[in-house]
Amino acid sequence: MKNRKNIIWICLLLITGILIGWLIRGGSDIEQHDHEHDHEDESGTTYTCSMHPQIRQDEPGDCPICGMSLVPASQVKKEESSPFVLEMTKEAVAMANVSTTKARKGTGEGKTTLTGKIKINEQKVKSLTANYPGRIEELFVNFTGQEIKKGEKLASIYSPELVNSQKELLEAAKIKDRQPSIYQAAKEKLRSWKISEQQIQEIETSGKVLTNFDIIADSDGVVWSRNIATGDYVGRGTAMFDLVDLSSVWVILDAYEKNIQNVQIGDPISFKVAAIPGREFSGRITFINPVMDESTRTIPLRAETSNPGGRLKPGMFVQAEISSTSRELPGLLVPKSSVLWTGPRSVVFVQVGNRDAPAFEMREVELGGAVGKDYRILSGINEGDELVSQGTFAVDAAAQLTGNYSMMLRPEVKSMDVPESFREQITETVKAYLPLKDAFVESDPQMVLSKIAPLKKEVENVQDEDLDQNSLEEWKGIKRRLLRSLEGMGEANEIGAQRKHFEDLSEEMIEAVELFGVIGLTLYRQFCPMAFDDQGAYWLSAEKEIKNPYFGDEMLTCGDLKETYEPGKEVLEGDSSPEQSQQHHH
Repeated sequence: MKNRKNIIWICLLLITGILIGWLIRGGSDIEQHDHEHDHEDESGTTYTCSMHPQIRQDEPGDCPICGMSLVPASQVKKEESSPFVLEMTKEAVAMANVSTTKARKGTGEGKTTLTGKIKINEQKVKSLTANYPGRIEELFVNFTGQEIKKGEKLASIYSPELVNSQKELLEAAKIKDRQPSIYQAAKEKLRSWKISEQQIQEIETSGKVLTNFDIIADSDGVVWSRNIATGDYVGRGTAMFDLVDLSSVWVILDAYEKNIQNVQIGDPISFKVAAIPGREFSGRITFINPVMDESTRTIPLRAETSNPGGRLKPGMFVQAEISSTSRELPGLLVPKSSVLWTGPRSVVFVQVGNRDAPAFEMREVELGGAVGKDYRILSGINEGDELVSQGTFAVDAAAQLTGNYSMMLRPEVKSMDVPESFREQITETVKAYLPLKDAFVESDPQMVLSKIAPLKKEVENVQDEDLDQNSLEEWKGIKRRLLRSLEGMGEANEIGAQRKHFEDLSEEMIEAVELFGVIGLTLYRQFCPMAFDDQGAYWLSAEKEIKNPYFGDEMLTCGDLKETYEPGKEVLEGDSSPEQSQQHHH
């Protein structure tokens, strides 16, 4: 009986153990299964709309707002990544159809498209003036725009002075044999009033005084303005009509500042007018206005073209293409599709990753003129840089989605606008700082003391009279802190104490470089994470190679390259250039 009870208990224990084991194993499988699902969700691709980055879903499809195909969003950027650099998956790059093109040098060949108007050729305008005083008896030209031919009568004038001159001629003709000089003087008076020899001969032959004289057109043209009416009295020299010859006209084009450098006198143009579809006209640039129109911010260009049949009417709008002649201009050429711009700001995305790890850095560029299908870039990129030329907007939208800097979101400029002479003095101050930094690399306290005076002299001698109020306040604060650090460094004889003052000094020198800039000197902001019990410290160097002033030979190559300051390049608030950190093991 006792054995039977023992067997029953053993069986119950076995059954209980099996049940507990099954529960444990089953629960683990479920948990693992759930974990796998969670992992899939976390690693799954998020799809978004290039136009509306707020749209996000976990499968492809169309945007519910605009209907565009959704594309994979870029990967979440790593915490240490630069906000200027967007990291994307290969799948996202492929879905967004991103392609790149290298920036290249090139000539100014290309076509510049401009708009403008047909205007009269001012060199073909002629004023018809009265040669003698009188009253307009009859007017044969009654409206502006009337076409006239050479020899056509324009008006008839009654002139009492001219009547008297004719009478003098007839009287002088009677005594011309005895008094030829009087006779010639009477004829000369009529000639001075532009009376022709034929008219004088007719007056003398007929013996009759003409009361009215006709004004005759001496060329073909169109009446551009009529300044008289029947019955008006005109004096000698009064402008009665303005005639314009429309056999040739001017094409006045409006060129923006970015276009003007691509154009020069002699460049051929072709243009079209909406009133004459299918017909293309041609001409050449004959004049570039030296003064900008401040109301439109454009520079007028002038081309001249023939106008057979008068088909081109002044006032017609034209769309023209200027074929720039082949010439080398400053800057690099990139496709227009590579550039995103809003007013004065223009940005591009430069490929800084590789095929397996695509990454694109946003750079602000100085935009030159348009050259055909390209833009000329004056600064901000280098020859050979690969720029996104297709899918640029999708890359920018992805940058916005991940919180990176983009066309519409970027930090404010930290650099201040100061005179070139002041920037030169800051450069000399930095040059005096660099030997002091080298003395700390050598860990030589006496050498450090010898380099303080030259730097102090440069700081004290900086002339700041030409600075504006904001720049002056910034500089005075930096100058005060620089001198205080140098004074403390001079009073310390031990290298460790000197290095603490050097840290404060370096921070102020970095601030001065970022605010005011330097000339002709590339500088590197470097960082030692282990300085001062792992608190870290920065310094400036003219060399990219790490030479640590906080440890010297003990850990000479310990440090990271954090930022590069290039001459003429603005520094942004919170700027963090995508330099490759030079990390070293200890």
